[in-house]
Amino acid sequence: MRISELSTVTGVPVATVKYYLREGLVPPGRVTGATRAEYDDGHVRRLRLARALVQVGGLSVAAARDVLAFLDAADGSLHEVLGAAHSALPPQLDDPHDPTRALGLVSRWGWRVHPEAPALRQLEHALRGLDDVGAAADDVRLATYADAARRVAEADVTSVPTTSPEEAATVVVIGTVLWEPVLLALRRLAQEAVSAELHTTP
Repeated sequence: MRISELSTVTGVPVATVKYYLREGLVPPGRVTGATRAEYDDGHVRRLRLARALVQVGGLSVAAARDVLAFLDAADGSLHEVLGAAHSALPPQLDDPHDPTRALGLVSRWGWRVHPEAPALRQLEHALRGLDDVGAAADDVRLATYADAARRVAEADVTSVPTTSPEEAATVVVIGTVLWEPVLLALRRLAQEAVSAELHTTP
């Protein structure tokens, strides 16, 4: 397909397609003339992933390029794709504290996670924030949250396609960025519903 068709299939404007090509987010097509190239389904998948990383995930072009390079170098396992996608997404905390407490918690829950996973530092930072305001998280509540998070994760991971690393990473990025606000809204609505059940008369 030509670049105009690639644009139509993906819904990405031609100017953006050309920009991603120049920046190395999408590999060049097969040259068929002085100013023409042909693109295939691989370009469609890569373009969709590049758009997901930059426009949905909020990554810089340089960060997106790093993620794509990692995917190209990886063995294509779904687990590595998930790790690369998660590691690239914000928030990226520049926190000097070791995530000692977070590592202890996930170990106690039996979760196998990479010791450098950014989410460990995010959890450690959040727990310290609770400590700082005198609202330290107790183990029972944390375990309840962990159980709920595990069920959500099972729904998320089992829905990720295994057809290609690009498609898997695209679903992970879009799913993580766009579903997290859904989780937040559902939690707040559930809090209101439970409060109504417990503290108001029918």
